[in-house]
Amino acid sequence: MAKNVKNKDNGPFSWFFRAIHGRLLSSDVFVHNWGKILCVMIMLLVFITNRYNCQTRMETIQSLTRQLEVVKTERIRERSRYMSRTRETGMQELVDSMHLNLHIQERPPFQIKY
Repeated sequence: MAKNVKNKDNGPFSWFFRAIHGRLLSSDVFVHNWGKILCVMIMLLVFITNRYNCQTRMETIQSLTRQLEVVKTERIRERSRYMSRTRETGMQELVDSMHLNLHIQERPPFQIKY
């Protein structure tokens, strides 16, 4: 009669039943392989830390890239303003040297609506 009883350890899901009952990983596995397990855990922690640092640095780079674009745009705007003022000053000096009695308008021109 004992031969007719199915043994769960020999079935296709024997590893599943052993895992449920705690027989798949016994304490002997940890005792004999503690160095390897510790090494794997340290490598896993280093990987997670490295990935986090990489992501935060990438976010910082993206932020700095956006700021650089803004600063470049402001630089171009200021340079064009400076160049126009330099030309304007040069023209004003030329007009003054010719005694044409012309001046720069204080108010911009406007359209008359009719």
